[in-house]
Amino acid sequence: MAGPMPEIPGPVAELLATLRGGGHSAFVVGGCLRDALLGRDPADWDLTTDARPDRIQTLFPRSLYENRFGTVVVRHAHAQYEITAFRRDVSYTDHRHPDSVEFGDSIEDDLARRDFTVNAMAWGGSPAEDSRFVDPHGGRTDLSERLLRAVGDPDRRFHEDALRMVRAVRLAATLGFEIEPETLAAIGRNAELARHLSGERIAAELLKLLAAPRPSVGLRLMAETGLLAVIAPDLARQPGISQNKVDGEDLWDHTLRTVDAAPNRSLVRMAALLHDVGKPDTLADGHFHGHETMGAVIARDFLSGLNAPRALQERVAHLIRNHMFLYQPSWTDAAVRRFIRKVGPGSIDDLLALRSADNEGSGLAAEAGDLPELGVRISRELAAHVVLGRHQLAVDGHDLKSELGIPPGRTLGRVLDELTERVIAEPALNDRAILLEMARTLVDGPAGGDWSGGSSSRIGEAS
Repeated sequence: MAGPMPEIPGPVAELLATLRGGGHSAFVVGGCLRDALLGRDPADWDLTTDARPDRIQTLFPRSLYENRFGTVVVRHAHAQYEITAFRRDVSYTDHRHPDSVEFGDSIEDDLARRDFTVNAMAWGGSPAEDSRFVDPHGGRTDLSERLLRAVGDPDRRFHEDALRMVRAVRLAATLGFEIEPETLAAIGRNAELARHLSGERIAAELLKLLAAPRPSVGLRLMAETGLLAVIAPDLARQPGISQNKVDGEDLWDHTLRTVDAAPNRSLVRMAALLHDVGKPDTLADGHFHGHETMGAVIARDFLSGLNAPRALQERVAHLIRNHMFLYQPSWTDAAVRRFIRKVGPGSIDDLLALRSADNEGSGLAAEAGDLPELGVRISRELAAHVVLGRHQLAVDGHDLKSELGIPPGRTLGRVLDELTERVIAEPALNDRAILLEMARTLVDGPAGGDWSGGSSSRIGEAS
């Protein structure tokens, strides 16, 4: 099928020219061509050729071949490109990887093994012909109709690689496509195969899905097809659980509203997805007592099971554990500082964004709960460089040891914590002489050292 030439970057055209000049057919292929035809900026450009890996390396001396799938990584024009030899269909016993690699002889062989018709198009040609558009499976038509359709038999495609089902719902959300009915039905029939997928592959697709303009599109498809019950069973318990928020909507609807409302940052979107995951386990008498604490544990376990980075696990759990704060305009400045200290300056923006999205997910205004006022007060405190931790005190453990003779250990730590609390309550106390005198009083006073926490006030108190 002929068609207008997609806009191909100069370095990519040079790679194609080198391959064709070396006597080989060469094409741009897959998602990059799809995105170029949609007017989107491809994240990367993939090429395919009838040249075998050793020949590709001969044509491109600055290249690397360290896999068994026929893909050579070529450095060109300060970037990296993947060039893969034509392949043909083989068996996939583990529903994840081909049992072997068989190189194909034609671009048609290569396109026949791909997942969806819109990814099974190519542009290029052999040395003896002009560039042409190759579309044996009607991908161009499906592209114009914004349809995701499996290449050939969808059951076979999903049995070969179960990740294709997750990719389908992700592409539906990121591209704004619908999944063709028979392909969608096949996802429902084969959803259980997703149990064969590694956590890393699921996590990568889930993060891409959460970066969609409206992640709820793909997440609803996951729930409807049964994928969610396999990939995230704790989330799959949410549909049907009622809560007193938006009329006619359940806990799952609330979660999806919250995710869509969250800013497009992977940490905040993931926290939004999991922020109420603890509710089913804490439901009693129509309330979800302590769901944020339970949710933080479940979220960390879920992300750990996906082998997500430890930092993501901990930061998501931290946001979930703290997302139920209740700000009151009556908070003192000291209470605001304690809130900052508890949450951590590096997490404040993300927590406020999560709470704002949670408001919208509950049918409220994003700024409900006086969030803008709290944000202003937090910014004012941070701009003043107020003390929020031991390391900002005008004294340290060495000072207390050398000046007051306090030995290392529990007492020293308790003194530093109490000094920190007092300076948070009254920043003007952060003076070396004043703090040493306060520490001397704490150690030598009539309470005999049993003073821990005596002057502290809780977050949210109007003291």
